[in-house]
Amino acid sequence: PSSVISIGNCAFSGCSSLTQISFPSSITQVGENVFDGIKTLHLIGTINNIPNKMFYGCSSLTQITISSSVTSFGDYAFSGCSSLTQITIPSSVTSIGSYAFRQCSSLTQITISSSVTSIGDSVFSYCSSLTQITIPPSVTSIGNYAFSYCKSLTQITIPSSVTSIG
Repeated sequence: PSSVISIGNCAFSGCSSLTQISFPSSITQVGENVFDGIKTLHLIGTINNIPNKMFYGCSSLTQITISSSVTSFGDYAFSGCSSLTQITIPSSVTSIGSYAFRQCSSLTQITISSSVTSIGDSVFSYCSSLTQITIPPSVTSIGNYAFSYCKSLTQITIPSSVTSIG
């Protein structure tokens, strides 16, 4: 309900039959591992913050709407979301945590906004369907193994603003 303003750590973790949830705009804080390992989760409402491991292992998650109030993606935020096909990172996001999209094997397209300044370790590792990516000029560092095992990656554009690649 709209009276809820926060959801604590692991609130729905392991709820193996949960298939859909709608977030009211009143939610301002979400804990870590909230949906950890829910394999049947398909569609989520608008999310206002994305902490560590929020959707870790949600292998049926296909799409998500991220609000413009999100400023960062936590570590492992979408790791293992093997049905997620595309994601647009809103302009409010400045950093993408380590392993954020690791093993998102159906991810073919990602749009990184020009406000992102850093990309963490192994962010896109094992994204076997990702074919191309353009890093915006706002990014100054790319972590270790950021694109390791992206076997379909044929084109990557890295701007001169990047001073460090792991």
